[in-house]
Amino acid sequence: MRQITVLFFAALALLLSACASAPTSGNGPPPSHAVTAVDEYQIGVDDIVQVTVWRNPDLGITAPVRPDGMISVPLIGDVQAGGLTPSTVAADIGQKLSAYVRDPQVAVILTDLRSHEYLSRVRVTGAVRQPVSIPYRPGMTVLDAVLAAGGVTEFAAGNRSSLHRKKGKSSAYDAYRAYDVQLQKILDGSDLSTNYPVAPGDVITVAERAL
Repeated sequence: MRQITVLFFAALALLLSACASAPTSGNGPPPSHAVTAVDEYQIGVDDIVQVTVWRNPDLGITAPVRPDGMISVPLIGDVQAGGLTPSTVAADIGQKLSAYVRDPQVAVILTDLRSHEYLSRVRVTGAVRQPVSIPYRPGMTVLDAVLAAGGVTEFAAGNRSSLHRKKGKSSAYDAYRAYDVQLQKILDGSDLSTNYPVAPGDVITVAERAL
């Protein structure tokens, strides 16, 4: 298992090194990350959703999304949730409940985002003690992620490190944009200006010195 993990991160580093040859921001930090609004999040299988109907508590449920993408709501039965936004699901439930309830006010709230946890991870690779894939946490910075990887090795060229961030929703590697990170300056405390806040899906690569 350890060998597979090392090979995975090695391949990831090689692929991202190609992206690093594209123009980087150079003169500025990556754009500020705004957590995706709940209404824009597409519900996935195993996500826990809470459905509430104003003044009708008996119609409320809290349940995981089934493998078929459905949830079961009192009175109306199965409702599609997987692949849809909470606001869309709420509107659909409201429309179906209108046959039984006068002017139903429905809210759909995500209480546990399980399906997208993998996509929301932050990965650190390159000249670090232990390449890692860690869950994103609000407020996390480049330094936090690198420390979670055990810090850099003696072969690191910290000031040639990069933060790779997706430019859009595409999963292609050419959809990443690289931002220069002066990691050694961050570690010795001389300049924290590139200790950027990280975002879900970011990949940090720590360069190695040429021997």
